[in-house]
Amino acid sequence: MNRTTEPGLQVDCFFILLRCKYMGKMKTLIERITCYWKFITNDIWRITDNEVTNLKYTIYTVIKTVYLTVERFIKDNIMDRASALTYSTLLAIVPILAILFAIARGFGFANLVEHQFHDVFGGVNDTTETILQFVDSYLAQAKSGMFIGIGLVMLLWTILNLTSNIEYAFNTIWQVNKPRSMYRKITDYFSMFLLLPILIVISVGLNIFMTTFLKGMENYMMLAPFLKFLVRLIPFAFTWGMFTALYIFMPNTKVKFKPALVAGILAGTVFQFFQILYISSQLWVTKYNAIYGSFAAIPLLLLWLQMSWTICLFGVELSYACQNVHTFSFDKDTRNISRRYRDFVTILILSLITKRFGNNEKPYTAGKLSETYRIPINLTNKVLFRLQEIGLIHEVMTDEKNDDITYQPSMDPNQLTLAVLLERLDCHGSENFKVDRENEFLDEWETIIKIKDEYYRKAGAVLLKDL
Repeated sequence: MNRTTEPGLQVDCFFILLRCKYMGKMKTLIERITCYWKFITNDIWRITDNEVTNLKYTIYTVIKTVYLTVERFIKDNIMDRASALTYSTLLAIVPILAILFAIARGFGFANLVEHQFHDVFGGVNDTTETILQFVDSYLAQAKSGMFIGIGLVMLLWTILNLTSNIEYAFNTIWQVNKPRSMYRKITDYFSMFLLLPILIVISVGLNIFMTTFLKGMENYMMLAPFLKFLVRLIPFAFTWGMFTALYIFMPNTKVKFKPALVAGILAGTVFQFFQILYISSQLWVTKYNAIYGSFAAIPLLLLWLQMSWTICLFGVELSYACQNVHTFSFDKDTRNISRRYRDFVTILILSLITKRFGNNEKPYTAGKLSETYRIPINLTNKVLFRLQEIGLIHEVMTDEKNDDITYQPSMDPNQLTLAVLLERLDCHGSENFKVDRENEFLDEWETIIKIKDEYYRKAGAVLLKDL
């Protein structure tokens, strides 16, 4: 009897051992993945450059940049922002194209701009023809007297609305709380629209020149493949330049060239491959025509705008991460910062600004404060914004070409005491609630007032410039 059951027992034991071995490996794998994830999300942000080799620190910086970009892409709801910009663009696309074609016709290169417009949407199709019909109708109506008044106002409003929404999205990612003034919006944005047709003509002209030059170099076997590669690279280079300029120009803050270039190359490359996929996938067009008929141009245009803005905003997140990755050290701790340490950083920043003002030195920027004293950029921006809200500092523009936003004290440093800062921090905000502090909770209210008054009295003798 025992002999007959031995093979079954052996098989059961074998499967039990195999399961234990498999479960052990799975447990080890899960523990290892958990360890790696903890390192990427927490430990890696606490490593400084003097603790590891230069190569390892560079690798860690790349990992942190990728992680920060993806995390902020999700956290900032970029897909929703791309949808909002898609709607604004759809509203403004006809007036913008009307301005571009009007400028192009004035200079005599409307055909080149129209050819470039067709190339973006994959040649002559329902989408391009529908949009161009709207543009021609818009320009034709511009000749009537009624349009000169109401139409011109609507044209300016739609363009300013779109560009303001773009700037707002960029500023939100860069954590900039103050947009451009209306004067700067009008001058900067319309300068951009005036230059855009010229840049398109330069791009098309360069492409034609390189193609013509390549035909004359066909006999040079060694150079021909390289020149063909350069010709194919021209659309990519133009797109890289466009995205890089957009990332530098659009946010109302100082964006360094290198982070903008890295983001511009990556976003421009992804955009170009999306264009190739969009143009070559004629199956989409066939299906949409079968479903929507003559309205097929609308969903295709919406798809193109949505994906284009998503790619663009991802590049903004990447440029921000590249420029500020080193100031995001201890970022997880920043989100859970204690009130005492927040007050310490607030006192520290205001003291530094006041001292620099008293020494008649160049005022601090947010980036300089963050980089010099290793304060996380998120915390630095929040503290600076809070100090502006309570009226102790204000923004000033430097006389230099980079137009950095700097910060100066808003009151006499000889009167700016620690008590003034602490009292304004405590009293800022609303206290107009229906809790009965006049009768039922009078003791509690008077107790906190007495404690605070004693607190301010001791701090009143300490000038921030003397800390």
